[in-house]
Amino acid sequence: MQIPAWRRILTWALCVAALVFAAPNVFYPRVEKHNDAVAKLEKGAPETPELLADKALWPDWLPSNIVNLGLDLRGGAHLLAEVQVQDVYKARMQGYWPELRKALQAERATIGGVRKAPSPDDELRVTIEKPEGMAKAIEVAQGLSAPVISLTGAGQRDLDVTSEGATLILKLTDVEKAATDDRTIQQSLEIVRRRVDEVGTREPTIQRQGANRILIQVPGIGSAAELKALIGTTAKLTFHPVIKRTTNGSEVPGPGNLLVPSIDEEGVFYVLEESPVVTGEELVDARPDFDQNGAPAVAFRFDPSGARKFGDYTAENVGQLFAIVLDDEVISAPQIRTHIAGGSGIITGSFSVEEATNLAVLLRAGALPAEMTFLEERTVGPELGQDSIDAGKIAAAVGYTAVVLYMIASYGLFGVLASVALAINMAMIFALFSLIGSTLTLPGIAAVVLTMGMAVDANVLIFERIREELRGGKGPTRAIELGFEKALSAIVDSNITTLIGGVILFFLGSGPVKGFAVALSVGIITSVITAVFVTRLFVVTWYGWKRPKTIIV
Repeated sequence: MQIPAWRRILTWALCVAALVFAAPNVFYPRVEKHNDAVAKLEKGAPETPELLADKALWPDWLPSNIVNLGLDLRGGAHLLAEVQVQDVYKARMQGYWPELRKALQAERATIGGVRKAPSPDDELRVTIEKPEGMAKAIEVAQGLSAPVISLTGAGQRDLDVTSEGATLILKLTDVEKAATDDRTIQQSLEIVRRRVDEVGTREPTIQRQGANRILIQVPGIGSAAELKALIGTTAKLTFHPVIKRTTNGSEVPGPGNLLVPSIDEEGVFYVLEESPVVTGEELVDARPDFDQNGAPAVAFRFDPSGARKFGDYTAENVGQLFAIVLDDEVISAPQIRTHIAGGSGIITGSFSVEEATNLAVLLRAGALPAEMTFLEERTVGPELGQDSIDAGKIAAAVGYTAVVLYMIASYGLFGVLASVALAINMAMIFALFSLIGSTLTLPGIAAVVLTMGMAVDANVLIFERIREELRGGKGPTRAIELGFEKALSAIVDSNITTLIGGVILFFLGSGPVKGFAVALSVGIITSVITAVFVTRLFVVTWYGWKRPKTIIV
């Protein structure tokens, strides 16, 4: 019955903190508008009267963290996408061709002329003029290989070089394919995340599923089609040598070439080499700018690798046309007038200021490394989400009321104290959810309602133990002491076993199951805290104030 002063202060402080940090969720729409306005202002948005009014809806000195609502509560879009990793193999092998051609040309006396042959997507085939020089060609090609960068591929190379007659064959090794697949998925995840974050959506779920799939859930967005359009707006930028310009849209470009339309010259097409000199992946910056005539343009800058390729090509091809291709359309095909060193340049075209700004944003966000096929798409309307929230509120209110009535009917005043502790327990759950940025889903609401019943289970054990001690002739003070002491081990054991189940659900489950596991686990922890510390403090405080000679439990 003697609780140290520091523990009393700490317990009361914990109760107050729980109520304060949970309070913003009671005023959810106001706090949400406040948070959105603050986020926009921090990003440099102009201080319009509307934004300032939204910011003033909630005091800055109060906590403003709120529970994030999941897709099934807020409404939004759900996509399951499969990344076509084989696209990366093709781009990778095509990227070797300019470097391999240059290296083989240095050995022209031994192997003769070289020509790119038709190849599967994951191979690069090159025909040499002098088959007797194949050993030298293989040696040169092997010089292009590099160590595999992965834990499982230590000590292995990324290229397998073989030959068939007069054909030199380069292909990725199995270990390098596995490492490439993993990098492709990770890059796709990051790019999708950046594109979704660009529009300021609240707490999207973007995670890998299986070997080559990505789960994308964005609460608050209008539809799955809108989300697909958002993801698909990443710009793919490449720079290609121009073979010729034509007005024949049905012209056969020839092996290793592409026929690409002009974006601002109707009826004009360009025949380009399929393998780009540099790509948008080597860009480190892109920003809106103006050309020498004052027209809107986009300035760009390459990383050291891209700058070297860009500089070498422009030095060797002065006077030639060089096409800048954006999403399979030629936006500009300027003539190389001089060697461009430094790896920077400017994209001109028929842009408005807004279009130039948007293009710069897209280029900075990067292009998806491979095509994504959408296997599943689902839209949850905001009305359905609101219905779920309303149903959850009703379930929680009915559950709480039923538990409170039962506890009061069974244990009288002690039941009232346990009910107050239960309310604080609920506040602790929502305060923790708000602080850690957890997302509440419909299964999460089910776990919270379940926690209400489980939370008073510890109080039932304590109160029944106090009853037993009173029946055994113990006085009120001793009965209360023994009730809390002897029930503690049973409370801890029962909650640990439930917590183990919640942890297993979290690590082995996915999606809604994880949401349920998180809410259940948090509820278990707060239930033990409120039963062992908060309820005890309430009982001891009441007993010290009233000093009754007998108690009824």
